[in-house]
Amino acid sequence: MPTSGRSFPIVVHCHLRWSFVWQRPQQIHARLAREHPVLFIEEPEVAASTRRARLLLEEPWPNVTVARPRIPAPAGAGAAEATVLDLLREALDGPLGRRYAGAVHWVYTPMMEPQLDAFAPAAVVYDCMDELAQFRGAPPALRRRERRLLKRADVVFTGGWELHRAKSALHPNVHAFGCGVDFEHFHAVARGVPAAEDLAPLPRPRLGYVGVVDERLDYRLIGDLAGELPGASVVFVGPTAKVDPASLPAAPNLHWLGSRPYADLPRYLAGFDVCLMPFADNAATEFINPTKTLEYLATGRPVVSTPVKDVVRGFGHAVHVEPAATFAARVLRVLGGDRRDPDAGLRAARAASWERVVDGMLAHVIVALEGRGGLAAATAAGS
Repeated sequence: MPTSGRSFPIVVHCHLRWSFVWQRPQQIHARLAREHPVLFIEEPEVAASTRRARLLLEEPWPNVTVARPRIPAPAGAGAAEATVLDLLREALDGPLGRRYAGAVHWVYTPMMEPQLDAFAPAAVVYDCMDELAQFRGAPPALRRRERRLLKRADVVFTGGWELHRAKSALHPNVHAFGCGVDFEHFHAVARGVPAAEDLAPLPRPRLGYVGVVDERLDYRLIGDLAGELPGASVVFVGPTAKVDPASLPAAPNLHWLGSRPYADLPRYLAGFDVCLMPFADNAATEFINPTKTLEYLATGRPVVSTPVKDVVRGFGHAVHVEPAATFAARVLRVLGGDRRDPDAGLRAARAASWERVVDGMLAHVIVALEGRGGLAAATAAGS
């Protein structure tokens, strides 16, 4: 990291739990924590059995403290936010407040923007990894909160090029940082890591997906793929979110394996003959830049994707892009040997490390701190 001697605290406000799928927030802040103390504030956990609100603290990663508010069922959204603010202010009266005074605040969801009122941020980063307002069940207040967050933000990062185009019209300091990749972790597949044992009973060829199973997938395409290629095993590895598992398509050759630890994902990818990105064409996918693109490419395995805009723009030279109507036919051709040069994908993945992403982000954060005259104070707070 290029910030040696400039260690300042970072407070993260995130809608994704640290213990959920290991993705952009975890990849970034696990690396930032090498030099910067990180307080990772999660959304509240509502527990009917909880009589008194409290803030649960744990350290799941070196130099990362996760703060999870646990609250009784609130009377409304406003009551829940007020309770969380009270918990944060109470915690900040103690050692937590001294450690994270004058911190850089790194916000992933506009719905947590009111939490900034409990602090005195040295700078505010809005890391817009997704267009959350277009996701299923998005709170009606989200767009209004985003306008407020954009007014408070010193710098805005976007998870891809389409998001950069959209947010650049709303803020003067927006920078695109697509996903990175833990290259060596996933390149273990190309080096011959053994496949996961629970894949052994599934006939080959195996067509596989690793990631969250949610509203962004095209379930009609998935069902058709299993039907059109009955001799293949179609395998999904990942937790479900905002979809009813009972509603997922079913077929003898379609296998929903559920969540697996991040450390084990290369062993599942090692058992796949083709890596799939069967994304739907809907509002939730308009702005996505899937983390799995580079993870798949690092394995050297062929990748077939529906035409997601950021995938086409950034990786069309390495990924087989095909619309839903002819997706199965393209997969069949890939299995028959019609493949792109795997070295093109490996080069793209090798050049896109998370370290490079984080270093680029930090350079902009330091400029923002210097612009507000807060770098010295923030550095002193982190020392």
